[in-house]
Amino acid sequence: MKKNQFSEMSAAELNDKVVELKKELFNLRFQLATGQLQDTMAIANTKRDIARAKTALRSLELKAQA
Repeated sequence: MKKNQFSEMSAAELNDKVVELKKELFNLRFQLATGQLQDTMAIANTKRDIARAKTALRSLELKAQA
């Protein structure tokens, strides 16, 4: 996903997306361990998406405090 897609989401949607991405990361790591993973960059991309979602969530928190 792109950065601007995360900035358009609400806090609840971002929390749901983080949970979904963490589940996906777990599944990718499991596939890697069993030798079934075809695209190894999928792990890195998922980690980046988690970081983007958490960054957007934190920026919403900071806006709410100000």
